Amino acid sequence: MTKLPVLLFAAGLGTRMGPLSKDRPKSLVAVAGRPLIDHAFDLLDATLIGPTVVNVHYKPDMIRDHLATRNVLISDETGGLLETGGGLRHALPLLGKDKVATLNTDAVWAGPNPIRALLTAWKPHMEALLMTVPPARAIGHTGTGDFIADQNGRLSRGAGEIYTGLQIIRTDDLANIDATAFSMNVLWDRIAARGGLYGLSYHGRWCDVGHPQSIRLAENMLEQPNV
Repeated sequence: MTKLPVLLFAAGLGTRMGPLSKDRPKSLVAVAGRPLIDHAFDLLDATLIGPTVVNVHYKPDMIRDHLATRNVLISDETGGLLETGGGLRHALPLLGKDKVATLNTDAVWAGPNPIRALLTAWKPHMEALLMTVPPARAIGHTGTGDFIADQNGRLSRGAGEIYTGLQIIRTDDLANIDATAFSMNVLWDRIAARGGLYGLSYHGRWCDVGHPQSIRLAENMLEQPNV
């Protein structure tokens, strides 16, 4: 199984966390006694992952200090937030320019290793493979679904399953996007138009830790047996 470079998104302002993110980045907010970013690192099996990059913007020194003992590279966005798509493109010199994994750090997982599942499901004809989760297995998420998959796993927009913040994606088309700061949605829409956007449904449970009240929901999920 080929190792993949991975980008952990940790540059956001965390405004939805309210007072909890006034003195720290959202990725350092604790769930079950550990910062969110450490829960993300739990998924990074060394047998699966190559270089690990973390992007920073808000209170970057706190993240740098927290990661000082880990073998990670830092993609510095202190000059201005680039959003997810722009952040990925900015990090490419550290990641390489083939395909990469990206992972949001504001969620907690319970169940099979989702990165291993994505790598197993990846096929050469894919341009992007997004990990989605059925609403019944998504905890703390208040929105509607994001994508609907056809019988071959190809994704289109719609109120189906929820994007979990984890994907494998080819990065070559990033060079063709004119904006400096842009959402990953821009790249996904270009890929979907070519029929290259695919999804894999997660069989465990996933908690979106976007609000303070989601912390206890995530802790309750982690206390339950995996199903």
